[in-house]
Amino acid sequence: MQITRHPPHFRSFKLSLIALFALFLFVNFTSIGTRVFAPSAAATMRHKENFIPTDIPTSGDKNIDLMIFREGERQGVDPRLLHAIIFQESRYKTNAESYAGAQGLMQMMPATARRFAVENTLGTEANVAAGTKYLRWLLKRFDGNVELALAAYNAGEGSVDKYDGIPPYKETQNYVRKITAKYGKNYHPVLDPDDARLFFHLTEEIAQN
Repeated sequence: MQITRHPPHFRSFKLSLIALFALFLFVNFTSIGTRVFAPSAAATMRHKENFIPTDIPTSGDKNIDLMIFREGERQGVDPRLLHAIIFQESRYKTNAESYAGAQGLMQMMPATARRFAVENTLGTEANVAAGTKYLRWLLKRFDGNVELALAAYNAGEGSVDKYDGIPPYKETQNYVRKITAKYGKNYHPVLDPDDARLFFHLTEEIAQN
């Protein structure tokens, strides 16, 4: 019986084909896979970081909107209420300053800001942080009553205590009326930040449901 033997150059050709196929598999499932899937994951992460529910008002400046949203998240305060206050206080002007010395987006008095460990009330982030902390403190003090918290934000908590309600000042009464109409609620529960995210529908999953 005659045995057919393949010449050495044929075996080399087969080995070359196998090597090329292995290289093809390696390239497709490693480097190309990384290039295809990594940007998608990064884009998803950026989307989540920049997510703001569509029913939250806008200042017209994405950076300011994100700042307000994130500070509201951190403090457990509804960003919708923050927007209503900021619109009434400063019309989103970061350098706004009143004749009485209130400054920035949330028109913080320097003395009030210092109560919450904020020195630079002209710094936009610091201003929003101080105003949000103060608002949360007022909401807690007045058991979530939005009207009383707003009256105190405008006229001081001492005035609300003195009159056992909204003070009889035309400016304060108009202030409370306009903001509550814009916000649409008279009660704001004081929750820890995680519970507030769920209650106020601040997460992407809940906002889309």
